[in-house]
Amino acid sequence: MSTRASSSWFAKPVSHWVGPRALAALVLALCLGLTYGAWRNAHDASEQQVQADFDFRVRELVGNIAGRMQTYIQVLHGVQGLYASSQEVTRREFHAYLSVQQVDRHFPGIHGIGYLPLLPGAALARHEASVRAEGYPGYAVRPPGQRAWHAPITYLEPLSDSNLLAFGYDIWSEPVRRAALEQARDTGQAAMTGKIHLVQDGGSAQAHGFLVVLPVYDNGLLHASVEQRRAALRAWVFAPFRMGDLMAGVGGESAHQLDLEIYDGAQMAEAALMYDSLPGGMSSAASDSLVSLQVITIAGRPWTLRVRAMPGFDGELLARPRLVAWTGLLASIVLALAAWLLAVGRARAQAALARSSELTGQLEQGQASVLAMAEAAQRSQAMLRSILDSTIDGILVDNVNGRIFTSNRRFRDLWQVPDALDWQADGTALVRHVESQLEQAAPFLGARAHAPHGHRERRDVLHLRDGRVVEQYVRSMQLGNEQARLWTFRDISERSQMERREHTRRQVLEMLATGAPLERVLESVVLSVQADHPAMLCSILLLDENRHRLVLGAAPSLPAFFNLSSHGHDLDTLQGVHGIAAQAVRDGQRVIVGDLHADAQETMELAYRAQLQSCWAEPVRGGSGKMLGVLMAYHRQPTLPGAAHLARLSEAAHLAGMAIEQAQVALALRAGEARFRSLYDHAPVALWEQDWSAVRAALDALEQAGVRDLGAHFQANPDALRRLAGLVRIIDANGAALAQVRANEDDQRRGALSLAQNFDDSALPRFGDALLALAGGAHLYECESSFVRLDGAARQNELSLLVMPGHADSLDFVMVSSLDITERKRMNAELLQLATTDFLTGLPNRRHFMASLENEHARLQRELASCASVLMLDIDHFKRVNDEYGHAVGDAVLRHLGALMCQALRKVDVPGRVGGEEFAILLPGTDLSAAAVFAERLRRRVAESSLTIDGGTVITITVSIGMAAMAAMAGTDADCDAVLARADEALYRAKRGGRNRIEQNDGGSDGVLSKFMAQ
Repeated sequence: MSTRASSSWFAKPVSHWVGPRALAALVLALCLGLTYGAWRNAHDASEQQVQADFDFRVRELVGNIAGRMQTYIQVLHGVQGLYASSQEVTRREFHAYLSVQQVDRHFPGIHGIGYLPLLPGAALARHEASVRAEGYPGYAVRPPGQRAWHAPITYLEPLSDSNLLAFGYDIWSEPVRRAALEQARDTGQAAMTGKIHLVQDGGSAQAHGFLVVLPVYDNGLLHASVEQRRAALRAWVFAPFRMGDLMAGVGGESAHQLDLEIYDGAQMAEAALMYDSLPGGMSSAASDSLVSLQVITIAGRPWTLRVRAMPGFDGELLARPRLVAWTGLLASIVLALAAWLLAVGRARAQAALARSSELTGQLEQGQASVLAMAEAAQRSQAMLRSILDSTIDGILVDNVNGRIFTSNRRFRDLWQVPDALDWQADGTALVRHVESQLEQAAPFLGARAHAPHGHRERRDVLHLRDGRVVEQYVRSMQLGNEQARLWTFRDISERSQMERREHTRRQVLEMLATGAPLERVLESVVLSVQADHPAMLCSILLLDENRHRLVLGAAPSLPAFFNLSSHGHDLDTLQGVHGIAAQAVRDGQRVIVGDLHADAQETMELAYRAQLQSCWAEPVRGGSGKMLGVLMAYHRQPTLPGAAHLARLSEAAHLAGMAIEQAQVALALRAGEARFRSLYDHAPVALWEQDWSAVRAALDALEQAGVRDLGAHFQANPDALRRLAGLVRIIDANGAALAQVRANEDDQRRGALSLAQNFDDSALPRFGDALLALAGGAHLYECESSFVRLDGAARQNELSLLVMPGHADSLDFVMVSSLDITERKRMNAELLQLATTDFLTGLPNRRHFMASLENEHARLQRELASCASVLMLDIDHFKRVNDEYGHAVGDAVLRHLGALMCQALRKVDVPGRVGGEEFAILLPGTDLSAAAVFAERLRRRVAESSLTIDGGTVITITVSIGMAAMAAMAGTDADCDAVLARADEALYRAKRGGRNRIEQNDGGSDGVLSKFMAQ
């Protein structure tokens, strides 16, 4: 009896003991307490999110500034590379290079890019004159004054109005700028100045800026140490920056929400302030709690950045706690009102109980319709299940507590879920099953612990132990009144393998193209495999040249003692884990050992010390199938490779083989280049490597301008040929060439050599002939020329110009060999002089005179209307002179007569000594009458002249002359000897007739006819 009373007492609802108002107040107090807890959680989460967003914005801003500056420094490296690839960069080449770069368009913030040569004080005047000659007559180095060194702004692109203000400014004269120049010079790296006012701003105190400089060294000098860099310094390239322009757009769309201040150096001081995004009083409203101080180093100089959040920064997140509070307050009021209404309604419900009986019948009628609806729901559920099982993605639905609602067939196949696994009753069992198949379970477990809220989703990439790669997406969803999660899994193994394969292949090819060392290339291959499979440790072992030993190629993650135990050992002596590598090399087959410690524990001591429990060996072959080495993959757990692992190892072995073969080819090529260079430098023949590409371009321009006959054009315009000669670049010269022109390697590096060392100004026609031949398609041209040595001496040479194969269209590789033939020409001239000249009188000897006579006879045979005459002379009583005064006086008389003959001759006339005191003269184009006039004038000059010898004795001589005509129409002379005999006959007639007279032989019947007699 008491039990039933107690049960009835406890079965009464709360509303039976308290009134509706008290119940509503109780519900309101409870809901307000829950609302306060929710508001507190939302407030803390919002503050954390705001701080995280602010930190992210700060990192993004600092990264943008550092990235932009690194990009700009790379632009300067490009200009530095322009000087490193050329002995001299002209202003036009400098302008053309930077015009293509379009610095002012593509790189905001750079005010220009310039060039600063390092000039000693003594070279300042010459430098100013050189720049003025280039078209800048008002150029002068500023500030004026004599200093030990100068670094004036000589090139500056683009040369705008503002940059013209800085043209000629001596950066060395200002301490802050000079410190950056010295730092760049000593380190060989980019250097940045402190806070300065740019010269381009005309002294404006409002704009702050800085300079970034890079050194330019002499290509031919070493610059490994500080002393070598100082000695090899040639100039700097630099870029001026204005802070306002540089920082424009760096912060992106959220820049107005942050106040950025940049200070020069590691300390914040008013004098060091370089940039303030919100100057003046605008920054006073910035937050004092959301503040970040960052120190970054750019080009060797630190900057201090202070970033503060402005009002309204992430205001949406800060408004969320207020929304939770208002929502909770309204919900509390609504629930309290509902409780009050329920309490009031209970009373009314009791009244309605009676009426419920009436409604029972109506409910039975509705039951049939509910059953029909249930059947329709079952059909819809079956259709949904069929759709889920047909998708290509694995799908799993659970709630935040880990309770699993459903999954499709693809999910169970993807994760190989056994049918015996009761995952619906225990979701933890399914999580453990999935976790056991992952190499790293952190992304999967992290997604379970930190599921996204709202409409956000989370993406992770999972790596399975069998080598597969799965893409995981997690989204929140609402299932009725319960919050759930939708997991989507997609197998991207094939796509990931293709991406990794292409990335690794591209990286290896880029390293091979840039000439990276083999060790770096192999290490890159190993690291790429380890990055795809974090649980894998790899190494590459190479066969040595004798193919009997294994040497270490790359093993960045294995212990040093493990690597040393295989390096340099014979294949036959390697045992244990390294014996697996030797077996793979000997057999040329893949070797897989899933458990190293299963058998032969004593031989696997090394693997035990390195904590390795499985090993896979993949042979490395070359393109021809030649064995080059082996790729080893180790695991710290016993495991067997999947298909993805084997494909990845095969691909990595192929890349390693390609890299090894490329390195061997490069080594052989470098050896061949070294041998060629040695032969080139020590060749006994002078060799010149020249670039005629600019000449080829100039010839193409002339052809486009309508010039068809280049030879005629060069003859009419000698300056054009001289300009083309100045376009030839001397790329290299061997030791014999430098010795030939009296030059050294310093002269070659300074660009002191030019085409004048092959063709001087007087030999430019020979250069024109060579140019026409090479431009016309000839591969070889030989000629003689004259050249100028560096010491100013004019010499003669013999040249062979060879266009290297494959360069005929551009003429950018012309090899010239030169031989100094000055001495040979001189010796030939001396020999010719000795062979053709009478040593006593200096007149042509009989041999030379007879050769000239034969040439004239041949000419008369060709030119029938022409004529010529021959004179034979003999000194009267010459034997008496020798007998009375001696042979020395006789020789003086002969020389005296020779001089008198030369004074009376024309340039075309040929004199000659044909005997002891006999002389002959050939008069081309002269008939007998004209020859008689000449002979009489000569006879009188000889007779009227006198010769004074030692002792004051005066000697006078006379000559007898015989003449004969040479005429093609005469037909009397079969050869030269015949005409000479006729002249000689006339001579003897003159001697027999009394001497000091002239006789001629015209070939008539009487033979001799006296025309002139001495009076």
